[in-house]
Amino acid sequence: MASGAFTKRRAEAPPGFFEAEAAGLAWLAEAGGARVAGVLAVAPGRIDLEVLTAARPSAAHARQFGRALAATHDAGAAAFGVPPPGLDGPTYIGNQGLTTRREGWPQWGAFYAAERVLPYARRAADRGSLGGGELRLVQQACERITAGDFDDDAAPARIHGDLWNGNVQWTADGAVLIDPAAHGGHRETDLAMLALFGCPHLDDVLAGYEQAHPLVDGWHDRIELHQLHPLAVHAASHGPTYAAPLIDAANSVLHS
Repeated sequence: MASGAFTKRRAEAPPGFFEAEAAGLAWLAEAGGARVAGVLAVAPGRIDLEVLTAARPSAAHARQFGRALAATHDAGAAAFGVPPPGLDGPTYIGNQGLTTRREGWPQWGAFYAAERVLPYARRAADRGSLGGGELRLVQQACERITAGDFDDDAAPARIHGDLWNGNVQWTADGAVLIDPAAHGGHRETDLAMLALFGCPHLDDVLAGYEQAHPLVDGWHDRIELHQLHPLAVHAASHGPTYAAPLIDAANSVLHS
């Protein structure tokens, strides 16, 4: 870490954009698990964060990160789909809105389909990134998810929510999380996103995670299930490039 502050500014930021980021970072930090970037100040249109000095990731730091991420997840959430406590405004994933409910959802599958997959798949279809038949395929996969076919008895986890590799900053002291879309979710969702976008030393991250919190048998077969959310978000945000992998993931859900 270097001294000083790193300031992000966005004059056209939607209401509560940086406030949501600050609240998510604070909630993740309270878990005492994975380290997160420290918030120095936040105001409409800007956020000041601690400066992080990049370093090459190592296998040892990856294992340490895996153990720490498990601790963050284990800190839990009141229900699926809840925002960080005290956050009354909107939440976001990248530049897209992210719905949350203060009362949350009792079942993961119904929450995941209704609030994490379908809104973005429909948005992708509206902008022409998904065809009508492709959207119906995603909807059919969501019917299985909503029915509870993939629900388990795991308690809601405290997840980062946008844990692609770019939001894991490697420093000389290990991994630091930035830019969360924090909410109550399923721990496998964060792990699936790390796998989707190529986290370095992923095998070591997963080994460290399992040392701290063994994953449920068959979790690897559910990776594409949990990748539906980021793929739908990317199809809505970045266009048809992500349509094919989204459809592949939906087919995997339908045939699992």
